Amino acid sequence: MTRNYLDNSRAALKESMDYHLRCSLCRETPSKDYRDHFLATAFSLRDRMTEKILQTERRYQEAGAKRVYYLSMEFLIGRLLGDSLYNLGLFDLCRDVLSEAGIDIDEVREQENDAGLGNGGLGRLAACFLDSMATLDIPGFGYGIHYEYGLFKQEVDNGYQKEKPDNWLAEFSPWEIKRPDEKCIVPIYGRIEHFQDRAGEYNPMWLDWKVIMGIPFDIPVVGYGGKTVNWLRLYGAGSSTDFDIQIFNEGDYFRAVEQKVSSETITKMLYPRDTLKSGKELRLVQEYFLVACSLRDIVRRYLKDHGDFDRFSDSVAIQMNDTHPSLAVAELMRLLVDEYALPWDSAWEITQRTMAYTNHTILSEALEKWPVSLLERVIPRHLQIIYEINSRFLATVASLHPSDIDLIRRMSLIEEGENKQVRMAHLAMVGSHSINGVSALHTEILMKNNFSDFHALWPERFVSITNGITQRRWLLKSNPQLAGLISEKIGDSWITDLAQLKRLESCADDPDFQDRFRGIKRANKEALSRIISRTAWVSVNPDSLFDVHVKRIHEYKRQLLKIMHIIYEYLQIVRGEKTPTVAKTYIFGGKAAPGYWVAKQIIKLIHNVGQVINSDKRLQDIMKVVFLPDYRVSLAEKIIPAADLSEQISMAGTEASGTGNMKFMLNGALTVGTLDGANVEMLQESGEDNIFIFGLKAGEIEEMQRANTYRPTEYYRSYPEIRMVVDTFRDNVFCPSEPGLFQWIYSRFMHEEDTYFHLPDLLEYIRIQEKIEEEYRDTASWTKKAIFNVTRSGKFSSDRAISEYAGLIWKVEAVK
Repeated sequence: MTRNYLDNSRAALKESMDYHLRCSLCRETPSKDYRDHFLATAFSLRDRMTEKILQTERRYQEAGAKRVYYLSMEFLIGRLLGDSLYNLGLFDLCRDVLSEAGIDIDEVREQENDAGLGNGGLGRLAACFLDSMATLDIPGFGYGIHYEYGLFKQEVDNGYQKEKPDNWLAEFSPWEIKRPDEKCIVPIYGRIEHFQDRAGEYNPMWLDWKVIMGIPFDIPVVGYGGKTVNWLRLYGAGSSTDFDIQIFNEGDYFRAVEQKVSSETITKMLYPRDTLKSGKELRLVQEYFLVACSLRDIVRRYLKDHGDFDRFSDSVAIQMNDTHPSLAVAELMRLLVDEYALPWDSAWEITQRTMAYTNHTILSEALEKWPVSLLERVIPRHLQIIYEINSRFLATVASLHPSDIDLIRRMSLIEEGENKQVRMAHLAMVGSHSINGVSALHTEILMKNNFSDFHALWPERFVSITNGITQRRWLLKSNPQLAGLISEKIGDSWITDLAQLKRLESCADDPDFQDRFRGIKRANKEALSRIISRTAWVSVNPDSLFDVHVKRIHEYKRQLLKIMHIIYEYLQIVRGEKTPTVAKTYIFGGKAAPGYWVAKQIIKLIHNVGQVINSDKRLQDIMKVVFLPDYRVSLAEKIIPAADLSEQISMAGTEASGTGNMKFMLNGALTVGTLDGANVEMLQESGEDNIFIFGLKAGEIEEMQRANTYRPTEYYRSYPEIRMVVDTFRDNVFCPSEPGLFQWIYSRFMHEEDTYFHLPDLLEYIRIQEKIEEEYRDTASWTKKAIFNVTRSGKFSSDRAISEYAGLIWKVEAVK
């Protein structure tokens, strides 16, 4: 190859791709195999990115830069080829090089599997944040787990979710750089021996522990423009002893590799089913494995440039993305006290100044708690450290409130009872200098309700940073036609400064711009219609209103409320009580946790309602209901640009922020939603005329819950519209061949068990949908509102969010 084969020229890129076809893949050129071209292109980009990684690292070293380490159980990075091409500025060039060889770049991109490294919004947020850190030239790096099978591949059989292995690494990932030379030793299990040192001080020893090896895999994260390339480090689990030859020679061939198989199980799948005892233990081991590998690597990197820990918190910022990595507090203390012999007080000061905690939920089931008995068996030394942290912390609380036993009990890291549990969110808060929520409403709820005691103690630690999304993935890459139209009008500075979209406001009334905007939306809807036909076997009308509800299936997200509205519409039409004026396509997508029976039943209900409606010839061109299986990043990139209406209808006070709502807004969908999460701020940005808000407010629901005044049966008896819908579950309207299948929904309402307040919001939801239908008929007005939403989405860039983290929490600066 020539000296300049890493240049961003057509000749250099072609030379690089041809080289990898022949030398990396052993293929004759020209090859017509799309997979070959995907790998050759990816290898060519990786060559350029690894060179940039080295240049970036030299820049950080010369600046003596403080570094940010982002710990997360999930990084939902999706596919990387298109993302990398856009950020490197090579998309058009690569498309032309492939085209000259008779290869369609879109077919090449389809060869890449979505990386199975996450589940939903938590992981996608982490991926957006990595993109923004690199784009903003911030020394920011991710630490996660190298899951072999991800969450699961969702298939739907007669409406029932089936979980299949998501073998995303079956053909290996060309982006990964395996680094066995930097593997970590992770101690686990064992026992504590109680000793005293020479000075008579208590000096416990963790003995007889087993060893897991953490093998790192690095994935380059390229910022827009290609100047800065950071990395995401993922750890796979391996055994310290892969093969016991003595046992093998004795004839026990399976036991000879038992330890290897057992260790590697740790990183097989994301979120093992914790309703089983073994699954709960495996999930704890995963969380510990993540923080143990990450912290050991962070300390190793720091000590390469420093002889002691005096400047650790000035050089290192660690952000815990939700409660999953909260064991990092105990692990950093263990490393500093046990392995580096720092005094407790010094180690604690370093830990608190280094750690920061992002909370992503107010749902009690998601605020993790681990049985003390389980921690004692799996990580006994960490449990000791947690007890010591708790003892010292409660002494501080008691000194301020000596007679308030209830306060001490509420704030304790240990939840007392027959089966004691460790409150992981409490550990994260006590061990951090900063605690942040992810929207203004969410942070307010945390401070007033969930963590009010901690807020009263440390008001200065609490901060609100609203989530954001990267416009490079969710507009530039996902909706290139709209991105091109925007750049034609206002230039391309919005790609790195989304606030520039406000300059587009004058175009909202321009008939020519509206026509072009609608044409792009229509083309996106046609493309999605083809996907629906191919994957859901339903033919839909691209001129219909695309009403989209895609996200994790959970009761609080209220897919059930959406389907109840669809049932109401269906009954109104077939009974002749309504003449439809707008054709509609209702699109659902999302996965249910394997052990979440109700969520799986909701998928089945969507399927059955869809079967009835889609097969009713009276509704042939009027209404369709579609469930798209295996919702993932690459599918979201097709759905979101095609949506007319974005459903963000969680019960007020339950959604921390949401980021799907922002993606839809950026792509010109109007939002129907409750005053929940970031919807509140979207209302402030877009104005009440450009968003459809309905439903009870968080404070109203809280008051009804507190006073116990909500009775679903009163709504059922008082409102015929509600009764008409609820009775369909009792009367088997949507399950004639499986009588009683949805009786549980009817029974819940009749037994006052509407936890997520579906019935109080249903009537207002029906009315707001009628208003939406009326407004959609005014094409020019609807288009104007859609364009206006795009122009007002600037606040919701992850670049803005990361800038706030950098200034308010990490105290880190860009390294240009």
